[in-house]
Amino acid sequence: MRATSTPKTMLYTPPTTEQLADLKQTLGLTGKQMAELFGLAGDHQWRKYTGGQQPREVSPQMLFFAMARLELDEATISRILQRMRSAGATIDLSGAER
Repeated sequence: MRATSTPKTMLYTPPTTEQLADLKQTLGLTGKQMAELFGLAGDHQWRKYTGGQQPREVSPQMLFFAMARLELDEATISRILQRMRSAGATIDLSGAER
């Protein structure tokens, strides 16, 4: 999307808890690894999206972030992170503090 384009309203339906469980199984990841993939603090946070009385819905931004990490090469991810930094963000996917 270019800066001159008009943003469109997005249609989004989040994955169900069953679909998230299927994704976890397909990827062969632990709850902790899924939390890391989605940018969450830990597996206890991941469980909030996959169970309980009222599980949280995965936002489109979270899902995009996770899928981008699965699909994009390291060079592309690095360029995006650098662009985020140039916009004023502090980000380190390893969780290292400065």
